[in-house]
Amino acid sequence: MPELPEVEALKDFLADHLVGREVVRVLPVAISVLKTYDPPVTAFEGRQVTAVRRYGKFLDIEADGLHFVTHLARAGWLHWKDMLPDGPPRPGKGPLALRVALETGEGFDLTEAGTQKRLAVYVVRDPAEIPGVARLGPDPLADDFDEVRFAKLLAGERRQLKGALRDQSLIAGVGNAYSDEILHAAKMSPFKLASSLTPEETRRLYEALRSTLTEAVERSHGLAAGRLKAEKKSGLRVHGRAGEPCPVCGDTIREVSFSDSALQYCPTCQTGGKPLADRRMSRLLK
Repeated sequence: MPELPEVEALKDFLADHLVGREVVRVLPVAISVLKTYDPPVTAFEGRQVTAVRRYGKFLDIEADGLHFVTHLARAGWLHWKDMLPDGPPRPGKGPLALRVALETGEGFDLTEAGTQKRLAVYVVRDPAEIPGVARLGPDPLADDFDEVRFAKLLAGERRQLKGALRDQSLIAGVGNAYSDEILHAAKMSPFKLASSLTPEETRRLYEALRSTLTEAVERSHGLAAGRLKAEKKSGLRVHGRAGEPCPVCGDTIREVSFSDSALQYCPTCQTGGKPLADRRMSRLLK
């Protein structure tokens, strides 16, 4: 799933390629992608793009007061085309969900792999009309997101750190991958309760949050949309690397599996050398 650093890079890329250009066609291929109907998606046509913004993992393209907002979900992606194919795209079983064409012949496709269709597109007059945007917590890279504000968010949170970091209404933009990376950098167990942190641990987690995301944004800055996935994967230390040696201590990276996701961690760096219980795997071994 694209998270804050990748969506931030997409925002910068699209700002360079869209602002000042006119949108001539918005062509839905999979009707499931459209989550609003008033204004119709065709209302975006004939307008000039004036700004591109990011709200958490949401990408907002504004054109003359109207907003085209997309959330790429788990398996969605944006593909930039210097020259779009001739003719309208044909509905079918492929991954193409929607196409946006510019007056120049350039444009982009939104695609979604797999069968779980969660890619979302909204056309609204105000992004705050979108429930997912309206409920977002603060952006962790905002100038006013300091350690004091972070500590107040975690105070009284009876959830495990992994879940708290991924909660978009608590902190916007962090998902499964970067929550693993942040916790590894902070040397904390993903199962540790957020409310149990000492002031020193809160400081350490805050610094890991800011540095991990800032470094990922810097690595992605200036990259074309097509290179962002590879850059994200190459920069991850523990997420998606179960069975590999930890780059810090050399211990084997372990995994805990859930019904629809998994987390990765280093026992030596994060849990005092003790493997975390993996209930799903335990049931399989019985």
